[in-house]
Formats: sequence, C-alpha cells, structure tokens
Amino acid sequence: MRAPELSGDGWLNTGGKQIRLAELRGKIVLLDFWTSGCINCLHVLDELRQLEEEFADVLVTIGVHSPKFLHEGEMAAIRAAVRRYEVHHPVLNDPELETWSQYAVKAWPTLVIVDPAGYVVHVAAGEGHAEALRRVITGLVAEYEAKGTLRRGGSLYVPAEEQQGPLAFPSKAVATAEGRILVADTAHHSIVEFASDAETVVRRFGGGERGAVDGAFDVARFSEPSGLTLLPAEVAERAGYHLVVADTAGHLLRGINLSSGEVSTVAGTGDQWRDGETGGPAREIDLTSPWDVAWWAPVGGVVVAMAGNHTLDLFDPVKGTIARYAGTTVEGLRDGPLPEAFFAQTSGLAVQGNRLWLADAETSALRWIENGEVHTAVGYDLFTFGHRDGDAEDALLQHPLGVAALPDGTLAIADTYNGAIRRYNPESREVSTITGGLAEPSGLLVLDDELLVVESAAHRLHVLPLSSEAGRHLGDAHAVRRPPSLLAPGGVQLSVVFTPPPGEKLDDRFGPSTRLEISASPPELLVDGGGVGTELTREITLAEGYSEGVLQVVVQAASCDSDAAHPACRVTRQDWGVPIRLTDGAPASLQLIMAGSAE
Repeated sequence: MRAPELSGDGWLNTGGKQIRLAELRGKIVLLDFWTSGCINCLHVLDELRQLEEEFADVLVTIGVHSPKFLHEGEMAAIRAAVRRYEVHHPVLNDPELETWSQYAVKAWPTLVIVDPAGYVVHVAAGEGHAEALRRVITGLVAEYEAKGTLRRGGSLYVPAEEQQGPLAFPSKAVATAEGRILVADTAHHSIVEFASDAETVVRRFGGGERGAVDGAFDVARFSEPSGLTLLPAEVAERAGYHLVVADTAGHLLRGINLSSGEVSTVAGTGDQWRDGETGGPAREIDLTSPWDVAWWAPVGGVVVAMAGNHTLDLFDPVKGTIARYAGTTVEGLRDGPLPEAFFAQTSGLAVQGNRLWLADAETSALRWIENGEVHTAVGYDLFTFGHRDGDAEDALLQHPLGVAALPDGTLAIADTYNGAIRRYNPESREVSTITGGLAEPSGLLVLDDELLVVESAAHRLHVLPLSSEAGRHLGDAHAVRRPPSLLAPGGVQLSVVFTPPPGEKLDDRFGPSTRLEISASPPELLVDGGGVGTELTREITLAEGYSEGVLQVVVQAASCDSDAAHPACRVTRQDWGVPIRLTDGAPASLQLIMAGSAE
C-alpha cells in the first residue's frame, strides 16, 4: 500500500521543519513507532544506530512518538526523552495516535519500511529485527539503484542545543556509611560521587562516553547506568567491590571498588538476552536492561529488576552467579508464586525488612514480595493509570520508577509521569500525595529526616523534609489512547505473521521453529486456547459477559541463513498486550504482524 502521510503535533530534531513523505521520494524511509517509557522501544533505538550509520546516505529514519501514557504526549516530555536517549533522527509527536492509526499499528515498537517509490514494503513489530531490516534495505538499495531512482546524500537531522550541567537525566542514588551520595548520572554515562551536601562533586566514575570499559574510575565507561546498591561490608570484602551498578543500556552489572576507584564487570556478557540460559556463572549469562538493584538480606543476594524481559534475577556477588528469581517474561500484572507472577518493566526496588517493594512502571503499580509470593498494593493492568489518592483499591499512579521505605513504616513512591511523590500506608492502605510539580522524579533516598529526590528531567537532586504533610489528590483515571481491537465474543482465530527476512529460512533443525503463548487479563476472559504451542495460528474462545480486557501474546521465531555453510541463527521475539473490546457482530479474527510484507 502507499504510505499514508505523517500527521501529528510538531517535530523535533528538524529545526522546526515539517517533513512530508512526498519530499522523500528516492529515499528509503524507516518509521519507528515508539514511546519513551517502553523498554522494548529503547532497545530498538540502540539497534537502529548501526543501520543509520551504515545507510546514512540513502536511509531516512523518522521516529513517530505515539504515547501510551498521558505524560508521554507532552512536547516537553518528548524533547527530554530525545535528549536522554540520544535520538539523532527526526521525531514526530503523534499525541492522538493519528499516524499510528493510519498505519494500523498494534504494538510498541513497530518498524515500517517505505520504499523510494513511497510504498510500505515491510513491517516488523518488537525488537531484534536489525539484521532483517539490513537485508530488506540492502535489497531496496540494489533495486532502486538499478532503476536509477535512488537518491543519495543529505540529512534532515538538526541537533538540538545541548544543556550543560553536572547531571544529565540522573536516575537513582544511594548513600555510603560516610554520608557521601552516589548518583547514577544516566545521560552522562557515569556515576557521580557527591559530598554529604549533595552538591559538591568529589569524583566521577566513567569518562562520560557510552561504552563498556572496565578499569580506573577516569577511564571506565558505562551505558545509561540506573540502579545502585551498596553491599554489606562483609560481602563487599569477599567480592572485592562495594557498589553494584545496573548498567542498563549495556545489559551488564558493574562493580565499583570505592577505595581504589576500580570499575569491573560482574554480570552479563554485553549481549542482550533473547532466549536461552537464565542462570549460571554471572559473566556468562546474557542480561536485558537491568534497571534497578537492591541487596536483600532474606535471599542473601542482589535482586535485579530486569526491566527488559519483565523478570527479577538474583545475583550472588560472592559466588559470582546469577539466576532467574521471579517472573515468566510475560508483561502484565499477575500475583502469586514467584515463578508464575507477571511483572511489567519493574524499575524501582526498596527493602523493608522481609518485604521487597517494587515499582512496576508499565502497569503503574506498587507491588511487594514476601515469603515467596507476589502481591499488588496499588495498580490494575497495563492500560489503567492516573493521579488519584484514597483507598488503594481506587488509587492510581502513572509510570512510577522509584520507591523508598520511610522510617515510619510507610512507602514513598516516585510517581514519575505524574511528577509527584506519593505515600502509601501499608496499615491503612491509603495513598496520598506528598508533593507535585516535579520533573520526572525517578529515584528516592532517605537521609536522616530528609527525602532526597532524584528529579531526572530537571537534572538535579531535590530535598524534601520527611515531615512533609501528605494531602489528598482527587484526580481522574486515564486510559491509554490506543484504540482497542474489536472482536466478537466466542470463537476467534488469532494468527501471527512471521516471514523470515531475505536470505533466511525458519530454523527447524531441532524441532518447531516458532512458539506462541497466549494468556489474558482478566484470566477468565480466555475460556479456551490459552497456553503455549508451536503453531502461529490458533483458535481461541473469548468469554461472553466481558466487555473488554487484554490479550497477552508472546511469540518467538528462530531463523537461520539459508545458504551459508555455517549459518548464523537469530531468535525474534515480540510480546503484545492487545487491548480488546468484545462487541456482537465484530470480527472473529485477529492478525498480528511480527515481521513480513505489508501486502
């Protein structure tokens, strides 16, 4: 089909210029439908960097920012995200999902290739498509160069003016026994050590450039570090380092010896986990976007919020091992035993005795783990959020990234996309608002009678007195603007399209090459057809009596080079949370495209 025109509410990285597809005839256009709070979208930004460099003279990448959360649709928030994640291509703000709907997108992220003649030729949902995109683009270059209609050279990217300061989008903070403050300076790819005044810089771990380099504090490199935790003294002595860093975009855990200033890699290979081993020697196991870390005495190790695949890991710094601790990799909200629970981009951890508290960002939820069980204090599902205080049954958050246990037994929540600090009382189950008007608070640290807030989008540390009175915010509930898929109750055929890229075939050497897992929220919505299978088409049955819900669909496909003597093989994976609305007379089929032609 001919590519629909791009429409939205303003452009970034173009110097204010509006871009029209008609102006790009002769170029290959790659549209990246993303939203800034989606971890899979952030993975894709990293995957695209190499393609953008490799095909710089023929490829135009355009980010279409189609928000999930209300806050993400604000131009200031998008501008901050573009700077935070070093996005170096034009970005369209699509707050009402106009362009999203025109392209019939159903998932974040989705990638669309438009050929030099202006036609959509390839669609891919999810992450891990870099090699497939490379092959499609290479084919288009050859085809249109032969026709003489390929246009080379020129760039639409106009960089924004950089703002200088000691911090750039900081994420989390911890305090040493001596009272010094360590802060993850995320966009500067470093860890900053402040004096106890939280203003005087003592030293910086990391040279300020993205990378994965071990060594002395001034030559080491990190990639968007986020979570920090200090090891108990006796554990630190045996491990050889004091601080564990969640090096998020590097898919690593790093250790810092605060005495020598030495930085080392303690877990991860640097490759992002797609499938395979989830436990063993820590340096041999792939990780995926570790976002926060916390030493938790009851389990004798460091719990890792593995935001990239919606699980929790347990890292033993003395033995040097890591293993899956909780979660299934399905994104959602489901309580129960650790191996069966669903999480959704857990981004904040806090220890309160035998309880481990979790800020589950994508379900806008506050949750906890105790005695091997997962519980939810505040939150509903992937698509309900807001800013509303009161009883926890009715209270709402919006994409929280941090949580801290306060001395009085209550919890402080960095309610990031509401720009607020909230309080949850486990005894009364009441939620209140301590303060608002902050710029994406992401981390919290209790210091004596004060609460230090890492105010990420303001690039600063903000101090609140713990005596601050919490008030009642009677706000509204919000829903994701993403339109639901209309389906008829009863029998529905669900199918997933996966076409291997040029030069590849499905890898069935060791059995079926595909895997399809289907569940629902609420679980009762799915009467039949749930569970795991190998076929990409399945008959499911949706319950009568439900008006709406979410289908959770996880797909994997393995493919290999078709003609090589020693073929390279790849696993492509996509996790959909598809909001559906049941209506008599609606279609009895749902097709999801993971990769393939849009024809």
